[in-house]
Amino acid sequence: MRKNKNKIPVNTMDNTFSLGISIDKNSISKTDFRTTQQKEEATQSHRDEGFTFHILEKGTVIIEIDFETHHVTAPAVVYLHPDQVHRMLDIDDIIVCSLSINSENLNTGYLKILEELNPVTPLSLETEAYSIVAESFLLCLNFYRQKENKLYYPLLRDSCNTFIGFLLSQFLNVIKPEDSFSRSDTVAKAFRNLLEKNYITLKRPGQYADLLNISTPYLNECIKGSTGNSVSYLIQERIILEAKRLLYHTDKSVKEIAFELGYADYPYFTRLFSKVTGISAMTFRRKNFD
Repeated sequence: MRKNKNKIPVNTMDNTFSLGISIDKNSISKTDFRTTQQKEEATQSHRDEGFTFHILEKGTVIIEIDFETHHVTAPAVVYLHPDQVHRMLDIDDIIVCSLSINSENLNTGYLKILEELNPVTPLSLETEAYSIVAESFLLCLNFYRQKENKLYYPLLRDSCNTFIGFLLSQFLNVIKPEDSFSRSDTVAKAFRNLLEKNYITLKRPGQYADLLNISTPYLNECIKGSTGNSVSYLIQERIILEAKRLLYHTDKSVKEIAFELGYADYPYFTRLFSKVTGISAMTFRRKNFD
């Protein structure tokens, strides 16, 4: 039976000196993971306080990120945006290196890329890339432990940014480069950035078109060309994703969730949820917890 809760749990960082950086390396056996207490902690759905990178050094892990299941085999990196809700489902004798960092400590260029990578699937690492990642992480971990160093903070922050910069280069290697973007791709990217920041308050395609200084028909044409879907569909999908998160991970009523997502008209929200998912909000909740 799930615990009574009114919000999605947030895994806070071990903020050494309140600096907003947390680094750790753990070895977890399949036997340890399956003990009642450790499994309960690991499998509880949560968000992370910072931008988080998990480097899987050994073993395999099954992780659920926003209702999608990923089977990850070492060596690999899992990037998690602070908005994403996730949990471990199972492991097989893993060694995992973890780094969480808040936005204040991130290079502004890297922060922009990280926001645009949300969401991104776990990435397998080639041997050469993994060797660099492992060495870079070890440097960060060593600086993290040197709390008496007079340059502790700048050494830690700068080494973490170097590490993250290399990881980002690996993700970008498998993502379509911007210089090959079509006009539709460019507009779609700008729209998604705006959508992520405004989906609770802006619900109509025309509002996004105004922010982009283009016409609504042209915005729809670009989004359709880039994604195959309409602007309205993507707006609704983003809203319903947040609704699913709250239905699954909290005990808030459907009416409370509708209000939190910007819908004063509760019946309209319930109809929208059913239209997008094919089932009612209460059926979705019961389906996952019965």
